Amino acid sequence: MIVDSHAYCFTAPDTLAGHPTVDAHLGLWQWAYGQHHQPAFRVRDRAPGDAAVLLEATEEAGLRLAPGRDFRVDREQGRLVWTVEGEDYTKHFLPPNTLEFGPGALIGEMDYAGIDWALLHADATLSKDVAYLASCVRGHPERLRAMGPVDEWRIPTEPDAVIGQAVEAIEVHGLHALKVIPAYAYRMVGAEGFDQPAWRPFWDAVSQLDVPIFFTLGAKPGSTDPRQGFLDEMWTLVRWMDRYPDVQASITHGFPWRDLVVDDRIEVPGPMWGPFRDRPNLSIEVSFPVRIGDLFDYPWAACQPVLEAMVDHIGTDRLLWGTDMPFQNRFCTYRQSRAWIERYCTFLDAAEMAQLMGGTTARLLRIPAIRTAPLRSRSAGDDPHPEA
Repeated sequence: MIVDSHAYCFTAPDTLAGHPTVDAHLGLWQWAYGQHHQPAFRVRDRAPGDAAVLLEATEEAGLRLAPGRDFRVDREQGRLVWTVEGEDYTKHFLPPNTLEFGPGALIGEMDYAGIDWALLHADATLSKDVAYLASCVRGHPERLRAMGPVDEWRIPTEPDAVIGQAVEAIEVHGLHALKVIPAYAYRMVGAEGFDQPAWRPFWDAVSQLDVPIFFTLGAKPGSTDPRQGFLDEMWTLVRWMDRYPDVQASITHGFPWRDLVVDDRIEVPGPMWGPFRDRPNLSIEVSFPVRIGDLFDYPWAACQPVLEAMVDHIGTDRLLWGTDMPFQNRFCTYRQSRAWIERYCTFLDAAEMAQLMGGTTARLLRIPAIRTAPLRSRSAGDDPHPEA
């Protein structure tokens, strides 16, 4: 059984998507475009641009959205654009022609790539509309699971309101997991850490919902070393798990891969394995192409020894294959996201492959088992440079 532990469905950036206003939703997209590593370019001639102009620094509030950029949706070309000195700019954080990505589009991609199930992730930038996510699952109950979003920035001061969001997502809408992105709280309200006492009422409540909690971690604002900053957040998660030892916790995306690239290889510092020792309820996503698919080519030979190290240090019973679909389409096809592991990571035996490619995620989400043929044979659809 093949289960993608990380996919999305979302409506366009100029829709409400659970936000109070369309401008509030677009503001999150502007922030994301201002910081994302994808290169910006001038629309007129594709000359290099600078997306950092979408944000500006202030003494009192740090970074904020830069005014006067006319950040907007270009529906004719299917992209987000902004204007500087009369020139329009864009970048492909969203893949080309992907202003929205509904369940029909995802199922179509899954069918072609041979994916049986997908777990829909939640992110306020994409959508915080729990009813929409629930409708995606209701339309495809034998293919999709979904996690519920929460307003992380409200947890320290309005825990009861955010508890209500979580309970509604799980007990009313029947979703299957929760997603927590502490960075929203750090950036928006200056929260000090997701294990602080102000968060405890929220955690005490949601830990009783009997669903896995997925954490997206990253170095806190102002951190001078992103690798150490990420590791610090992992140990914060360990302290959290010591308080809630029965909760299944999973780290999305994997390690901060772009910060671990050294020349033509990826080096994982030894201390990063430490949080996984003796913690059977802590898992992590295996997701390389969407993160570093612009730095290395298919089949990502530099990633293969790193995955082998993850198997050795963590074990496939705690590794979840995920793609970040549709965002991985910036660098490869959905089939290639499978093929680089199933064809080229020959150090995996059959049982390990089955756990990594779906078994672990199915166990966390209580998905019923089915049999799926492995992706072993080559076809033109898998070749990164097929003949016309």
